[in-house]
Amino acid sequence: MIYNNVIAREVAEYLLEIKAVVLNSAEPFTWASGLKSPIYCDNRKTLSYPKVRNLIKTAFVDIITEEFKECDVIAGVATAGIPHGVLVADVLNKPFVYVRDKAKGHGLENQIEGRIDAGQNVIVIEDLISTGGSSLRTVEALRNAGANVLGLGAIFTYAFPSSEDAFKAASCTFFTLSDYPTLLETAIKNDYVKKHEKETLLKWYRQPDAWPG
Repeated sequence: MIYNNVIAREVAEYLLEIKAVVLNSAEPFTWASGLKSPIYCDNRKTLSYPKVRNLIKTAFVDIITEEFKECDVIAGVATAGIPHGVLVADVLNKPFVYVRDKAKGHGLENQIEGRIDAGQNVIVIEDLISTGGSSLRTVEALRNAGANVLGLGAIFTYAFPSSEDAFKAASCTFFTLSDYPTLLETAIKNDYVKKHEKETLLKWYRQPDAWPG
């Protein structure tokens, strides 16, 4: 769920402006899973824009400072969550680790890179929540290492009910800076898409697996 409506709109405006998010219902994108989608999100682009990067960093820092005072360590989800996690950890003067999707097949075969001690309180930084699968695998890896995951923060979420259910089932608190409903309203308001496209874009949001049927 989004933490702050004002920040959510501001982040959505920037994501559209720098084309980190692109909406195109006429020529849909194909995700790695094979699903067709009218939206493509690449939050790595935010790193190239200091104003956007700093807004994201500051928002994360403010939320963690206000709501998760017990945080000991910042963890980034590999790979896109790493740079934003490092920026947040630096401002908060906290240790940083990052978590791979699975353990390496060579060397020390680490899944968690960096030092994490049992009992430490961790906030995870992610760039994007779609189904929640990769995010929750990171949470599981940290818990298996004995860490206490206080919550996970992401720049953007598609806000699918299934992902919210997945976080609830995993007993993991999560927050995001912006989400798809906010982005869609912002896109219409600023003429990134036309009003007549709204129903098509909402249809995808309601039933992504069946779209564009």
